[in-house]
Formats: sequence, C-alpha cells, structure tokens
Amino acid sequence: MNENTMRGRVTELLRAYPPATTDPAVFHRARFDAGLAWVHFPEGLGGLGISRDLQDVVDTELRSGGAPLNPAGHIGIGLGMAAPTILAFGTAEQQLRYLRPLWLGDEVWCQLFSEPGAGSDLAAVATRAVRDDGGGWVVNGQKVWTSSAHVARFAILLARTDPDVPKHRGLSYFVLDMSAPGVEVRPLRQITGEAEFNEVFLTDVRVPDTARLGEVGDGWKVANATLSSERVAIGGDQADRESGMISKVAQLWREHPGVRSAAVHDRVMERWVAAEVFRLTGARLRQRLATGAPGFEGAAMKVMFADLAQSISLLELELDPDGALQYDDWALVRPASVDFLSRGPGYRYLRAKGNSIEGGTSEVLRNIVAERVLGLPGEARVDKDVPWKKVPR
Repeated sequence: MNENTMRGRVTELLRAYPPATTDPAVFHRARFDAGLAWVHFPEGLGGLGISRDLQDVVDTELRSGGAPLNPAGHIGIGLGMAAPTILAFGTAEQQLRYLRPLWLGDEVWCQLFSEPGAGSDLAAVATRAVRDDGGGWVVNGQKVWTSSAHVARFAILLARTDPDVPKHRGLSYFVLDMSAPGVEVRPLRQITGEAEFNEVFLTDVRVPDTARLGEVGDGWKVANATLSSERVAIGGDQADRESGMISKVAQLWREHPGVRSAAVHDRVMERWVAAEVFRLTGARLRQRLATGAPGFEGAAMKVMFADLAQSISLLELELDPDGALQYDDWALVRPASVDFLSRGPGYRYLRAKGNSIEGGTSEVLRNIVAERVLGLPGEARVDKDVPWKKVPR
C-alpha cells in the first residue's frame, strides 16, 4: 500500500463519517474498524498490517479533515504501553479482548510497576504472585506513583513469582482487573495540589493464569518492552514547530517588550532551538520505528523531555513572576492526565519537577544510554547473580 492509496482510505472514512456531523465516539469506532487506528497492527485489531510510516499520512490527513482525536491524554498508558505489550506478548484472545476498548477510550489502563522499595531499580519489585490451588495467582504487595489508577479498568502488573532466582529472572507480567476484590487505590497529593498519582495496595488479589503476558519468569523481558514503548510515547507524537511549552515563552517574548534584553534573548533562543531539536528527534524516532529499527532515541528523548520542560518552565517563571504567584488552585483534584498548556506558569514550573522522575528517572536513563549505547563500563552491582530473597534490603 502506498501513500496515495492510504489517503484514499482516509478520504473514504471522512466521506462516510463527516466529522462535523458525526458523534466523536461513532467516528472513533469507524476509524478503528477501518484499520486506521494504528496501521501497523493486524487487521481486525485496528490496523492493516502495513508499514508504520504510513501512520503519519493517516494522522495528517485526518487532522486536515477535522477528525476528532481520541482522548490520548486520558488513555495514554493504554495506548503507549499496554497496547504494544499486548500486541507483542498477548494471546489472540487477549488482543481481541483488550485492544479495541483500549483505543476507543472505553477502558482506561494504569501501570503497576513502581514500588516504595523499587522505583529506579524496577527489577527489585517485591510484590509477590503465588500460585493458588486452581492454577491461578494470589497477589500481595504495594505499588506507588501510579497514574490513572483511580479511573483505570485494567492494569499491567509486574510481580515476583520466584524469589529463589536472581532478581531479573523471577518476575512475571500480568493484566490485573482493577475492580477485583483486594485492590485498594489511595491518592498521592503532589506539589501542585493535584493527585494524579496513587498508591495501590494489593491484598490477596486473585489473578487467573489466562491474564499472564509472556511466560512465567519472563516478566523482565516483557517489562522492558513496555518501558521502551513508554519512552517512545513520551515525545514520539507528531508535533508542530513551536508547539508545547516553548510556545508560552515565545508568546511572552513577542507580546511583552518589557521582558526583552540581550541576555534573555539568548536564553529564549537556546531553549527554542532545544525544543526544535527535540521535535525533530521525535520525527527521526518515528522514522526508525517505521523501519522496525528503534534506536536509543527513546531513552535519550525521555531525558531531553525532562530537562527541557524544567528549563523552559523556569525561564517562563522568571519572565512572568506575577503570573507564577497567582497560582490558580490548591484544591485537591484528581485529573486523569496532565494539561500543561491550559494552566498558568506556576503550575507548569511545579509540575515539570516530576518529569525527571516519572517514566524512569533521568539518572537511570542516562545509565542506559551510557552502558547500552556508548558502551561505557557499567556500575558495580553487588546483587548480580544473587537470589532475590538473599539480597539485603
């Protein structure tokens, strides 16, 4: 299939379901069923089984045609992390059950990976999954920093199924029904006043073996696939020049002559160029993904994203200190997604602090780039080849 054929398919969809007069939910269902949700997925699962680079053609044509966007912020974890993992490791039944409602936003997903004692060192998770008499699993443990857990229908869960082997080898990966008895979600209030994140306590939660993704003990391999997808999802979206947070600083510079000076000009330009480098790196990342050869850009872009967001938000704060002092609302609210652009500079500055922690800390990601890309010597690891249960903690 070439670009012209793909444009024809999009035109056909837009003609059959005119965005101006079609309910967005109806349009999303029609788009999925036409194979235009994620074109590289198999037919019947929202795709056409073709090259991923044609997705850009679909997205551009739909955007030009005024098509509604599915609520990507609300379902970002499902789209960016659960879906590619289910596609790679799920059974046919799992793919058929989960992917359509996930893409449509009918079912929200969260990620049960991080723990109080295993955040940056994900392989150290202590949440246990033990076989029950019926061949299923009983899960006990605590997860933390879980986005969207308060609205999630399902979760991707990493749990320890064998404490007698080294930590990377004793993990398994499951789909968890968040409405199951024994799942308790508690809000974590952040510096912004919001509670996007949660603690999740799992007490004798029953999980059927049919909810497992990958083989028993292969959870680390499956989790790494999820993490790679997560880093691609952060920054891998198509973006316009001067969009995102840099648009706020550029707007301040253009509309408020009083903030201008030679020194400030240099700082604005430095960040504008960095934002453009980030955007173009995202475009290259999408090209590499389309060829089936993802590189290190995912980890590098996650680091870039965090550094850039914090740097831009700090500059905006300095240019608009009054705006920062007028922080809009300290009320406890529980948003399902982050909305940087519709809030004030104070919110953006405070919220950007979390960017270097969530989705993998910048320190861990720099280690990945250093060791796996640059081939530098790894850090000394005292727990290598030691059974997990014998590692001091």
